Amino acid sequence: MQFCDDCGSMMVSDGGEMVCQNDDCGATTERDEGLAERFESTVEQTGDELIETEEGANFEGKPTADDVVCEECGHGEAWYTIKQTGSADEPPTRFFKCKECGRRWRGYN
Repeated sequence: MQFCDDCGSMMVSDGGEMVCQNDDCGATTERDEGLAERFESTVEQTGDELIETEEGANFEGKPTADDVVCEECGHGEAWYTIKQTGSADEPPTRFFKCKECGRRWRGYN
C-alpha cells in the first residue's frame, strides 16, 4: 500500500502511475515497477456490502438476543456472535443471524 506524500491518503495504481484517492488532492507519482507486483488495486466496497462472518458459520447454539428486530421478517430474536473488529479501545461488534429467516447483519454498541 502506498500513501500520498501531500495529504496522507491511500494511492491506487492507474496505468504507470500512483494516483491519490483524495479528490481535493489528486497528487500523482511514478509507480515503482520494482514494487508493482506487490500492489493490487481493488474496487471499494461499502459497509452495507460486507458481512464479516463466514457464510457457513454455525450460529445455532450461540447466545440469542431478544433486543433486536430483523428488518427482513420482523422477528424479534436472533443468534449472535461477538468479534473485536476495531482497535482494542473500541466496543466489539455483534454479528446477528435471524432465527426465523436466516438474515445476517451486524450491530455496533
